This record gives sequence, structure tokens and C-alpha cells, in this order.
Amino acid sequence: MSSLQYFVASSVDGFIATPDDNLAWLLEFDGFEGGRESYEAFMADVGCIVMGGETYAWLMEHEPGNWPYPDTPCWVFTHHEHSAPRGANITFVRGDVREFMDDFTAEAGAKNVWLVGGGELAAQFAEAGLLDEIIISIIPVVLGAGKPVLPIKDGPMRPMELVASNAMGRGIVELRYRLGGAPSQGAASQGAASG
Repeated sequence: MSSLQYFVASSVDGFIATPDDNLAWLLEFDGFEGGRESYEAFMADVGCIVMGGETYAWLMEHEPGNWPYPDTPCWVFTHHEHSAPRGANITFVRGDVREFMDDFTAEAGAKNVWLVGGGELAAQFAEAGLLDEIIISIIPVVLGAGKPVLPIKDGPMRPMELVASNAMGRGIVELRYRLGGAPSQGAASQGAASG
């Protein structure tokens, strides 16, 4: 059965990007020992990718003409009009994340669904009780401000279970957490109120 996994890098103080979406601090660590192996092992089990519109726009700006996931179906949540690179299997959607979970798992088949970048989108999945795992690489940098890893609105979330940790090159630590699957208290009461 597919798992929905948020595979992401974060600063020590819990940010995935600067306030203006700058990732130069993270790109300084490209090529660290163990990083490629970890990414390749993770990608071997990914059958579908989900991302937000800002992440998609960032990729289009910084990887022009080079779609990094040519063999994997990708779904992009956005309120803007975008075009897809030639040959890319991309579906643009908008709406409640719960409406599309069956589509994601069908696309993934026996593999997992990767939630790429975008803490706001990841928080929507977490608050709906749909996020199964967070795999987070802690980068030894303090940003002081920026885009949070998981900006949930109705916290705190239930405690997560640490299922693996891996120290890698240049002081980076990869942590793998399993979530309980139940929505946060606020999200559960909102769902009951809207039903």
C-alpha cells in the first residue's frame, strides 16, 4: 500500500527556504556524502509526485528545459495557469487535498507518493490525517526566519515515531518519522462542523 511521504531538507531552526524562497544555503551542501545514495534509494520507491504551485514555479525558473522527474507522474496544486514541459506527465489541480488521494495512490501503484517541498501543502495533508511519513534532512545552518517545515494551523500534532536516523556527510542528519494518521484536534472538529 502506498505511503504519502514528505521528503524534505530543513535548517536547524526548522525552515525549508528563506522568506524570499532562496535555497542558496541548501545548494551549498550539494554532493554531501551519503546524500545521493539516500535520494536514489528514496526515489526507487516513488510512483507519484505531488507538489505546490510555488515549488513548481521554482523548478521552472531554476531548471529551465530540464524537468527533473521525467518518468514519474506529477500532480501540482495551484491557483495559477501553468504549462508543462514537453514530455512531462503533469496534472494541474486545485481544491481540497483529500479529493485527490485516490488519484495519487492509483498513479503510485505499489510505490509511494512523494510530497515535494512546500510546507503549506504538506501541512494540509498532515492536518487531514493523510501524511504517513516525514523524512527530513537537517542541514547544519540557522536561517533565523523563513518558510517553516510544516506550518500547521491546528496544532500541536500528535507525537511522531522516529523509525530511522542516519548521520551523513558535512554534519547532515536524516530523520525518518512515522505519523499517527489521525488529523489534529482542530482539523477534526472543523471537518465535523462542515459535514
